[in-house]
Amino acid sequence: MLFTENVLVALAGLKANIMRSLLTMLGIIIGIASVIAIMTVGNSITLIVNSTMQDMGANNLQMGVMQKSQDEETDDSGMSYGSGYIRDMTDEDLITKDMLKAFKEEYSDDIKYILLSEGVGNSGYGAPTAKVTEGSKSANVQIIGYNKSYMEFNNKEVLAGREFLNQDYIEGKKVCMVSDKMVERLYKGDFDKALGHEIEITQGNEYYTYYVVGVYKYVADSFSFGASDNPTTEVMIPLEAARIENHTQNKGYNFLMLVTSVNTDNNEFATTVRDYFNSHYYARNDAYEIAVISMASMMDQMNTMIGMIQLALSVIAGISLVVGGIGVMNIMLVSITERTKEIGTRKALGAKNSSIRLQFITESVVICVIGGIIGICFGIALGMVAVKLMGYEAVISASSIVIAVGFSMAIGIFFGYYPANKAAKLNPIDALRYE
Repeated sequence: MLFTENVLVALAGLKANIMRSLLTMLGIIIGIASVIAIMTVGNSITLIVNSTMQDMGANNLQMGVMQKSQDEETDDSGMSYGSGYIRDMTDEDLITKDMLKAFKEEYSDDIKYILLSEGVGNSGYGAPTAKVTEGSKSANVQIIGYNKSYMEFNNKEVLAGREFLNQDYIEGKKVCMVSDKMVERLYKGDFDKALGHEIEITQGNEYYTYYVVGVYKYVADSFSFGASDNPTTEVMIPLEAARIENHTQNKGYNFLMLVTSVNTDNNEFATTVRDYFNSHYYARNDAYEIAVISMASMMDQMNTMIGMIQLALSVIAGISLVVGGIGVMNIMLVSITERTKEIGTRKALGAKNSSIRLQFITESVVICVIGGIIGICFGIALGMVAVKLMGYEAVISASSIVIAVGFSMAIGIFFGYYPANKAAKLNPIDALRYE
């Protein structure tokens, strides 16, 4: 029989026993659907992570002050413990402006920006959520100070008013830029009502006032789950203004970001930065040193971790494929028993063993491929629903679909070979006598 005829015979057999065929395919459908759904969710999360990292600057280096690793000592019982108490961070442990100035002069070709920020109410980047109130309306905000380089790098779209002037940064003037979302919530989107207006921000028991000089376009964070009519947006102020509010204007920094030039190798430069600061300024520091992390390296690590989770979950889901394959083998053995006389007749008329073998392997493959196609449809639907519930856009991988179809065919061949070979080796006389 030709391959096409084998396929038509297999389809006719499936049509004649629809319920039995569907039950046979069930394991294949569940396995393929699970793998496709896992791949869809994993690909979507990977895309979001990469997009967020790119937004943060894939060629950025994160640099911070951290505790030095403490040598461990082991007592007679084998118990390990640190060498002693680690003191709290003091102003002397921080990265100063003079250090940054000298560093930038040394590596002026490799450094494009030094990004500094400070949240009001917190000495780090983040800041507690606060509220701006206008009459009976209020908007959630965070007050964060940025240096001039940060604002240039961030390049927010200014919809109305102006950006900060040099004098605003130098003197730490109490001016701010607010989001269009905040203006929409408090002033019904009327930028003129916001500009030049003094807003009062309540953060716990603290009150801060700033003059609005500009309105920027708000862009939701990639990790924002679902839409909100009152998202927390930033009230951006000059860095020096934030440091005055926090009483940190005469102190250094414990965290900052570096934006490197296009031709700079970030992984190599991260080592250079760490060695420079640790040898020049932290060699005699007994407790703290500088650590530098490359965003590109972080992105690779995140992708590797997500890939490993995807692989682990896919292997678990693949167990049902093995169970489904055993089900296919079982039903093929039943089918061969039911069609023993048919096999005997074909062999008596001159059919070769290879022809009989090919016929039943084809039937097994057809069952698995149809089950795989149904599983792919279910898997795509399941993955899209899961991703949508998380608030992301679904990313369906064409390669995962091709792999799923190929895997289905492989299962059909693997688990169909034994029954097909058994049918091919039947003695034609015994087969014709079979009742």
